[in-house]
Amino acid sequence: MEGRVFKSTGSWYEVIGIDGKKYNCRLQGKIRLDEIKESNPVTVGDRVELLIENDDASIKEIKPRDNHILRQSVKRVGHSQVLAANVDQVMLIATIRQPRTSLGFIDRFLVSAESFRIPQILVLNKKDILGFKEREIATQLKDLYESIGVTTVIISANDKDDVLELKRLLAKKTTLVAGHSGVGKSTLLNQLSPELDQSTSEVSEFTNKGTHTTTFAEMFMIDESTFVIDTPGIKEWGLVEMNQQEISDYFPEMRDLRLDCKFGSRCLHLTEPQCNIRKAVEEGKIAVNRYSSYVSMVMGEDNRK
Repeated sequence: MEGRVFKSTGSWYEVIGIDGKKYNCRLQGKIRLDEIKESNPVTVGDRVELLIENDDASIKEIKPRDNHILRQSVKRVGHSQVLAANVDQVMLIATIRQPRTSLGFIDRFLVSAESFRIPQILVLNKKDILGFKEREIATQLKDLYESIGVTTVIISANDKDDVLELKRLLAKKTTLVAGHSGVGKSTLLNQLSPELDQSTSEVSEFTNKGTHTTTFAEMFMIDESTFVIDTPGIKEWGLVEMNQQEISDYFPEMRDLRLDCKFGSRCLHLTEPQCNIRKAVEEGKIAVNRYSSYVSMVMGEDNRK
């Protein structure tokens, strides 16, 4: 029987079969023996084939993925962690304050999604606690990211009209929802569908950071055609499976301009002569902070938070 993974705890998987029933499954041993450079060979959103024997169910096969979103594994060197598979779009919840989401983190997330050509939504939450200058910063970020094709909204999880706007963006799609702990992700999900009853927590005034309230990735049904995948609060985002030359391809504002560099695809846009990307930065066609994020990725600097 085929099914889809709705929850992963690392050793057990909750799968909804095509019969509509819920099955708690383990992996068959031979799947674990495959040389998979992923810390979690099965992830939420995966389509799988089940083997059901008496009252026991196990995952026999993982179906080919349309796409997946992954980051560098925090615990296993040389491995990646797949957050979700077979998604229509990704949504990053970010905040200007309490806690502050760094632009480097935002850009790494967007680049990871763009590498699989997965559409992105950036949600700048907690507008209700922003001062005048912070609202200006939020508006500038909205203009910047929308200029490169990222749907960007400034919202408050406590504003019903804002929640309705999010519902329209999520309708009839499977969406991965991610963000630092404390950005209001669980609160937003509860507003989208009160039945989810996700636990929430306050941001520490001492550390200006939130605490983890989601332990495992899990997919929820908002309605019959709308699904969201909630992920544990993410502290950092490391890139995987990208070489230096290809990173600029995942910056939409650089993708076409890089073709006119003197050294073409070999140009890293750092110190090379007649670089069209650096020229565009100097002329204000590419935002300086986006170029800074690009440089940190190419140089492999620890700018993941």
